[in-house]
Parts: sequence; structure tokens; C-alpha cells
Amino acid sequence: MDAHPSEGGDLEDRLGGLIISNRERDATVQSRGGHASFSSLQSPAPALDPDATRLTQENLPDKSKPPRKRLNQAQRRQMSAQLSIPIEPRSQAPQAARPYNSPPGYPHHHQQQQQQHANNGPYRSQRPQSATFRPPSRGNAFSNGPPSGSLFPSHPRHQPSLSYHGPMSTPAEHHDWRQAQLQGGEPRASHIPPTLPFDATSPRPPRPSNALYNPGRQNHVRTEELKAQTDMLEGLCCTIIAGAEIEPADIAEKERFRSVIEEVARAVITHHERVNSGLLDFPPASVQLRCFGSLISGFATKAADMDLGLLSPLSPVQPDAPDSPIPRLVEKAFLDIGLGARLLTRTRVPIIKICEKPPPKLRADLLDERERWERGVQDEADDHDHHDDPDLNPIDDIQPQDYRGPTLGHKPQKSSSDENPTQNNPQQKFRSLRQGEKRSLANYYITARNLFRKLGGIELTNANSLQLKGDDYDFLYEFCLAFVDGLTDRALRERLLSYRSLSRNDPNSPLHYRTLQGVYTQVEGEKMAMVWDSRQIHEKDETQEQQAQTRVTVWKTLQNKPDYGLDPLAYNRELQLASDQLRRIPSIQVYLLSQNRYEPVSTYHSRVIRVLLELGSHDTPSPSNRVLRTVIDQYVRGILIEDVRHRVEEFAKLEDLGLRAVSRRHKSVQLAHEFEKCLEKGLYPEESTASVRAYVELLRGSMVKSPSHGSQSDFFVPVTPESAAVMSEIRRLGDPSKMGPNQPRDPYRDRLEFPKSGVGVQCDVNFSAHLALQNTRLLRCYSLCDPRVRPLVLFVKHWAKVRHINSPYRGTLSSYGYVLMMLHYLVNVAQPFVCPNLQLLARPPPPHLSPAEIEETVTCKGRNVMFWRDEAEIQLLASQNTLTQNKDSTGHLLRGFFEYYAQSNFMTTFPCRGFDWGRDVLSLRTRGGILTKKEKGWTGAKTVIEVKSMPAPPPGQATTAVATVPMGSPGFRQLSPSLQPNSPPGVVGIQPTQQPGSAQFTQEVKEVRHRYLFAIEDPFELDHNVARTVTHHGIVAVRDEFRRAWGIIKSAGKGGHLGDLLQDVSEAEELREMEQFSQLLSELHGPEI
Repeated sequence: MDAHPSEGGDLEDRLGGLIISNRERDATVQSRGGHASFSSLQSPAPALDPDATRLTQENLPDKSKPPRKRLNQAQRRQMSAQLSIPIEPRSQAPQAARPYNSPPGYPHHHQQQQQQHANNGPYRSQRPQSATFRPPSRGNAFSNGPPSGSLFPSHPRHQPSLSYHGPMSTPAEHHDWRQAQLQGGEPRASHIPPTLPFDATSPRPPRPSNALYNPGRQNHVRTEELKAQTDMLEGLCCTIIAGAEIEPADIAEKERFRSVIEEVARAVITHHERVNSGLLDFPPASVQLRCFGSLISGFATKAADMDLGLLSPLSPVQPDAPDSPIPRLVEKAFLDIGLGARLLTRTRVPIIKICEKPPPKLRADLLDERERWERGVQDEADDHDHHDDPDLNPIDDIQPQDYRGPTLGHKPQKSSSDENPTQNNPQQKFRSLRQGEKRSLANYYITARNLFRKLGGIELTNANSLQLKGDDYDFLYEFCLAFVDGLTDRALRERLLSYRSLSRNDPNSPLHYRTLQGVYTQVEGEKMAMVWDSRQIHEKDETQEQQAQTRVTVWKTLQNKPDYGLDPLAYNRELQLASDQLRRIPSIQVYLLSQNRYEPVSTYHSRVIRVLLELGSHDTPSPSNRVLRTVIDQYVRGILIEDVRHRVEEFAKLEDLGLRAVSRRHKSVQLAHEFEKCLEKGLYPEESTASVRAYVELLRGSMVKSPSHGSQSDFFVPVTPESAAVMSEIRRLGDPSKMGPNQPRDPYRDRLEFPKSGVGVQCDVNFSAHLALQNTRLLRCYSLCDPRVRPLVLFVKHWAKVRHINSPYRGTLSSYGYVLMMLHYLVNVAQPFVCPNLQLLARPPPPHLSPAEIEETVTCKGRNVMFWRDEAEIQLLASQNTLTQNKDSTGHLLRGFFEYYAQSNFMTTFPCRGFDWGRDVLSLRTRGGILTKKEKGWTGAKTVIEVKSMPAPPPGQATTAVATVPMGSPGFRQLSPSLQPNSPPGVVGIQPTQQPGSAQFTQEVKEVRHRYLFAIEDPFELDHNVARTVTHHGIVAVRDEFRRAWGIIKSAGKGGHLGDLLQDVSEAEELREMEQFSQLLSELHGPEI
């Protein structure tokens, strides 16, 4: 029987075989290490030739065998896709660069596929491409780089648009530029830019996929929805920009202030160089305060501060040198003329924060801080400094929860502990480790951990497990035993020390390696095991009781594990798992009930109700409900504030009380306590004080039982008609629990923080702003490439600010990071691109440049800073509309920006995947704009110990000296000097020394956390992650805000509106708090009020 293509029964089998054979051919090409050329893909397919595809009798399927399995859905999709590809027997000739013109009748340029995602990686799911799309990695006509082994493999994430290739050079310099090679594989190793053509491709990060086939279909959007969304975004952008732009008068005021402080800086530096350095002819004009950041780049908003870089190129010791006295001299000069000035030394580079008109209290505190430094005393407490608009400012690298070690002398005097061997005994060093009667276990652990660091101890972690030596383990184990010895509960201490894992002398365990974290977990778990042994109530049924007993038995067995010291980290995980199992036992939970510090009463009550229900009881008082009575007693015992607890205890003595009534009394007394604290701090105006005092007495008065039997009105605080005016005033004042005295201390605020308003001009003086100036110049050139760039950036900065995700010191991203995110989208994602890649378009440097010119235009601080920096030429070409052929509105570009970062699936307006937050690194300098975290080595958080030199106090000043241990000595133990018992609490002494030929300075040890949850490569400092301040909480907040914005934008095209897109988080929080306070008043006094 002949099998023809017309026979439908065999056609499916035959085409399925062709699909399999084609896949085998592709696999063969890949196994040879090469890529199929475009011409080979466009050659005639023999399988579709009528004669060649006719099956012979021998190839026909055997009817005696079972029929071939029907193709699955993925195979049928692949077959359909292959049939839709028009076969062109001739190879496609390379196309010349030409302007991009959109098809008529469609307002946007996103249907022709000029910038596509390629997919040739063996572990990458295919990027979207149309049937006629020419994959860049299979014959890119515009890539004249080598097919393999180049700096940038031919796997572009975004194929460059063809509309503009930048200013072209002469053939001679073109050849010289291309032949220049990097030294040592680092772009900063030479002042010659990377040897890349304008159209070189960037690495294509592979994305794993286990699917047999991913067709990569593009998600389309209806034209009317797209138009509605872009029009609404366009109107919103115009409205916001009109009110967000900085006024010319504000710029002039800032410039006037800059000129004043520049003269002050010139005077003090000139005097220093002439008197102390002997440079009698030192020119004052060589000292400059140059502005950088958003005011120069064009991206400044009304709230933007001024960033200044202090340059003194003729100073023998540069201002950013570790031992330079210039920062301290300038700080003192600013304080002397009445300004508010504070030198920050714990940032990446020294910075002075300045305000023009400091309040008297702030100025007094600043002067006191300066005096303390001159006396050689420095507070040990962390001072997390802030920056409101950290564009290009190294202060945005202040890390949340960074550890700052104490300062130590460069050459400290001999410690008394070196002369007295008894003080080297660990027991002597640990004698200050005591829990105390009122300190919680968690606070005791934090205190112990800090002391361990001060003593130079190193906690065992996965990151440093290969670096610790035997002495380190012994020191750690002795400290762990001292931690147990310091516990207040004697019974708990004796039980712990009886276990094998905490035995001092166990001959059967030669390896007694432990960690402080593991011992803390063990203490917590043993405390719960003691509760189990002494509890008065049981689980709700026999099954739950047996399961709980099994968990306790497992825990006790684990304490005597014979090989606990072989792998202490694995043992920690076992302890944590067993401890978590104990914590889930309801009959243990009820005896450990305790209100956390600053925990709302409603939250505490909800936790207790959940435990009550898990015990099988209910909140209905009766003589037989023993569990409820026990839970109420433990609830009252766990109330944090003593005065509040006593008042609730008196109320709880009443008969027939439920937990709800007790918690309502708790809420009323707690509210009175919070109002009283605010009164003590003078937070209410004089005319409101009497009303607040009257309401406090009302809350502390007797509660009466409601005649109704509703669940929310069993007991309430009665309100008389005479109290109506008081209640009205209380509602107006708001919830006192949200005010300062009743809130936890903000770890990122301190007494020296400058107010956000009312202090005149504020600015930051940076002593190492060379690269920041180059960054500013680069951003300014990008802002000149197209008139849409500036409003787009300003809109995104405003959005990030009102949504509270632009605070690097709180774990989110700086404004500079959002600028780079927008530029990445405009350069590499928008199709056609809105801005060309200015770093790839850098012209070769002219010969015979002076060192100063090389530092200004080629290399700066050893970094390659070359880019197309001719602002006049950029402006001219932009005015002629030759830099880009993209005609999209700002609304359309904003829509694409939020879609790109909100999801990683295919976008709706052009075939491109969204940003992969987990794998991708934004790299503005790179062709395509994307690297992988694996390529950069940014795959996990790293902790770096930095030792910074700081100028010491002036000679002749009184110094409070505290004995320290030299770096590298056993007492230093790689982290910090030894804290001697006679040290003043909370204070570390500074011991400056004067070495021959060197200035006085001290050293500071700081532990810096480098995070790569979100990765943005700095355009010039390639080893610097602009987003390294983003914590886990921060990246969740940022991504949630992008998803929220994209959801609002999508709904706008379906009848919704964009009103909530720029809703201020603070305003929304205030409304929510007012509603919650109103509900609390209704619960306490009844709904009738």
C-alpha cells in the first residue's frame, strides 16, 4: 500500500517522525559545540519534498504491531509551529542598519521582532519569537565578533535594535580601538575600553526548564485596553511631574549655600596645607566643592538634597585617604560658623552631613559629639545614619543590622592582661556574663553574643566552618558553658549541665564542638521540657497526648547524643527541629504565654484564644471548665507591664469571667497607660491635657456588666453624657500606642538625625566622589538622549518614594537603583530602544592625553569610565530624532516598565520575558543589559571584615584610654580588641599613636554584609552591587509593589482607575490606624458611643 501525504491516517505519524529526526539533528549540532547557521535553517527541508517524503513499503508501519502512540499536546504544537514556518531555499543576506519603521495602522512599535530573546542554552526555556523571526544566535548578521571564546558569548537576552549605532569613527581609529586588549581580564586594568563592537552580544543567562517543549507564545493585549492604560498613565505622569520637579529658585538657593561652604572648606584646607604640610604657595582655588547626583543629572525632585564632592588634587594626602585629617578639620570649621555638621566614618567613604539652620538641641548634641571625639571617647552603640535621596552617594550602602566593631589603637600600649596571667582565664573573662532576674532569655543571648564578639570569638557558621582552628573551637565551647552557667534558673542550669552534650568532662566525646546558637536553642527547648514535666493540664485527647509525649522523649534523647560534636551545625539543625516540635504542643504553650514588648493587646489575646481552642476548650466560663481558668491565669501572668498586670489581676478575681472580658479589661488599662506616657512626654497641647487626664481616670475605673448578652458587650467601660466632649477630643487625638513613647526605638534613627524640614538647605559632602561625578555625567548624558527619559525617571522615583521602597538604610533600594532600572529598560528592553548604550558607543581616547585628562575621561580610580560623553553632540542628534526610532508615549513606556519588573512571563506588547529577580543581574554597560549572578559570583550573601583607618583626636587632648590587644594577637581573634573588665560600659577608648613620618590615626573594625537578593551592577565599579542594601524583607516589599502597580495598571484597561497607583503608604496607614482606634473605642465603651 502506498502512503502519500494526502492520506490523513499516516500523515500525523510521518510528521511526528520528522519532528523527532529534526530534534536529533539539532542535538547533533549542539553536541559538536557549534550553532546551526541561519542559512542551514533556511535551506529546503528534504522532509517536505513530495518525492523525498514518500514512504517506501519497508518503512510502512507493521499492521500486526500496536499502532504508534498518538502525539501529545506539546508535540502537536511543535508540529503546527513547524508547518507555519515559510521555507525559503535561499540564504538570507545580512541586512544593513536602517531606521525602524512601524507598520501602518498600528501606533506602537512592538509587533515587528527586532529585539528578541534567543534561546540556545541547553537549560533554557525558549524565549518568544514569531514564525518568521531570525534567532540572533543562529546567524546574527550584525555580530562581527568571534563565534566563541569572546568576552560576551552570542546569547543576547535582548537583541539590539537596528535604528542607531552611534557616532562612527574613522577606519584607522576603528582598527586601533578594536585591537586594544584588556589586561588581566579586568576592564579597569587599562584605560582602553573593552574590545567589543557596537553590536556585540551580551551573555544569555540560561533558565532551566524540564518541559519537552515550550512554544514561547506571546501574551497579547486588546488594543482598546492598551490604549486606555497608556492614556491614563500618560495623564498621571504629566500631573505628577508638574508637581514633583524641583523649582529653579530652590536650585539657586542650594547653589548659594554651596558657594558659602566652599569658601569655608577652601580656607581651612589652605591653612592646613600651608601650616602643617609646608606648602606655602598652596592655591585656595584648587579646592572645589563640585555638585553631583540628581541636581546635575536632571533627575532631582523637590525633596532632593544636594550632594557635593570635595576635591583637593594638590593636597599631599588626599581627603579620602585613611589618615587624612581634612574631614575632621572641615567638620569643625562648619560647626564653628553655626552650621549643623556631622562626619560619618562608617559609610563606604567619609561623608559630612550638613544642615544650614540646625535646631538648638541638635546643634548642642553635634557639638557634644565633636567634643567626645576630641577627648578620645566614642560610643559603641550602632548609629545607623540615613540619607533621604541617596543618588550616587556611597551613604546608600549603610547596611541594615551591620555590626560595627569597636575602635582600636594603631599601636596600643601593652595590656595589663598580658602581665597578669590570671586575667587570661576564660572564667575571668566571662564573669560579666549573667542573665539577671528581669532579663529575658532572648535578651540574655543577644548580650552574650555581643560579648563573645568583643572578646574576639568567632561563631561557627557554614561560611567559616573551614577557617576555624582548634583554639577557636575550644574558646567557643568554653563560652557556651559560661552562657549556661550565667542562667538565672538554677534548676534549668543543672538539667542542662547533666546532659552529655554540655558536659565539661566527657571521656567518650573527644570532640566537644558546639555553637552559641545551638546552645541557646538547647536552653529554649529544655525550658519547654521542664514545663511538660510540671504541667497541670493535658492535651485535648489521648492521641494528642501520646504524640506530645513522643516529641518530649525525642528531645531528651537528643541531648545525650554520643556524636553531637562531630558535626555541630548538623546537630544545631536537629536541636532546632526538635525544639520547634515542642513549641507546637498546646499544653506547653499555655505555660509559656507572655506578652511581647510592644505587642498589641489584641494580638496577644488572639494568640491565647488559639491555644485555648487547641486544648479542646472554649471561652465559656463554667465550674467544669478548668482549662479556661488556667489559661486566664497564665494570660494575666504573662502581661508585660507590671502596673497593668496588677489591675487586670484584681478584675480577674471576679466570678464567671471569660477570656474575652479579661482581655477587654487589659485593653482599657493598657490604653490608659499609653495615654499617661504621652502626657509625661508633653506630646499633647495644653488645651487637650485635661481631657486626656479625665479619660485616663475613666479607663481605670470600674467596668460594668452589660445587660445584653452579645459577644462583644459582656463588660464595658461606661460613658456618661457629661463625657461626650472628652470622647470627641480623644477621637481627634488618635491612638496613643502609635506615638513615640509607646513605639519601639527605630534602630535606624538616633539623636543626631537631621529633621526632614525646617533646617534650611541640607547637603552631604563626600570626600571620595570621583566615580560619583562620572556616574552623574553618564546619567546626565542619558537624560539628554530623549525628552522622555527625565519624566519617566522622575515618575518612578516619586512612585518609589510614596510607596516607601526607596530607603536603603531600611533594607530597600536607593533612588539611584531605580534610575538604573529605568535606564536598563529604555536601553535594552524597549523596542526599538529609547536610548543607545552610551558605554558601548565610547570613542577611542585621543593619543597623548595628560594624566589629569586620562583620570577625567578614561580611567578614574583604576576604573574604566569611558562612554559617549559629548553632550552637545547628543543633544543635536536627539533634536534631529536620529538617536532612536521609538515613538512610544511615556504612558506606554511606563506600562512596559512595570510589566517587565512585575512578572517573569512573556510580556504583552512585544516578545520578551520579564526580569528574573532570582537569576539576573542588571548591567547597564553590557550588551543586552543582563548578566547572571553565577557569572558575577553573586550567588550568596557574603560577610566581609573591613578594617578602616580613621584620623585620631588632635595631639595634646585628654584621652580616655582603654587597654586593647594588637591585631593578629590571640586576644584579638580576627575581629575586635579584647574588652577588659575595667572598661566603662558602652564606651571604647581610642589610643592614637604617632609614628615617624605618619599622621595620627586609629582603626575601626566593621563587619559588612554583602547581599545579592537583588543585583544591579554599578556602571563603573563592576564589583559593587548597587542593590546590596536590599534585605529579604526589602526585596519582598519591592517586588510586591511592582506586582501591585502592574495589577492596578491592568485593571485600568478594564474600567478601573489609577488613583491607587500613587497612594501614599503613610496616608493609607494613618487611615487604617484611625479605623482600628475607632473600633477599639466601640469595643471598650459599647457601639452607642
